Amino acid sequence: MSKEDDFQSILINGISFGRGGDKPKQDDKVKTKAKKKKYVTGAHGSGSAMQKAKYRKQRANRHK
Repeated sequence: MSKEDDFQSILINGISFGRGGDKPKQDDKVKTKAKKKKYVTGAHGSGSAMQKAKYRKQRANRHK
């Protein structure tokens, strides 16, 4: 292939910068502990998690 052929194929097909593999995305998985219910509500006992839960609760109740 010459440079001109490459250029023509790019013009026709475009360039894709998407995901490389054919693996389907799995959005139902919980990847971090921070998304689990105990951590969101601060129920596991961590002081910082309880404080974050307090701020989340305040933010949720702000315009009610």
